[in-house]
Amino acid sequence: MLNNQDALDRAFHALADPTRRTILERLAREPVSVGALAKPLAMSLPAVMQHLSVLEAAGLVRSEKSGRVRMCRVEPEALSRAERWINDRRTEWEHRLDRLGAYLSTLTDEGEPHG
Repeated sequence: MLNNQDALDRAFHALADPTRRTILERLAREPVSVGALAKPLAMSLPAVMQHLSVLEAAGLVRSEKSGRVRMCRVEPEALSRAERWINDRRTEWEHRLDRLGAYLSTLTDEGEPHG
């Protein structure tokens, strides 16, 4: 089992590619077959399969074969982990900027020269 940092690294690696983000956006609406995913993309079916492989390795997508059709669906928990990481960083920087703003206010209130 991957540790959380490895899983997060794989998720961000997968999300770094615009084609994979397009695939995820499509799958966020509903589960779709690989063939239907490939149809609007300007690439071969094997290329789409490679992108899906990266998304599956990152835990962002799950696929299962039903007869001759491979259906794909998004795995929301993996996206939630990436979202939580981003939100934690945002909160951290907002607190830092709030402290900087408070400090700068004290300089202005005390009439300290700026430099």
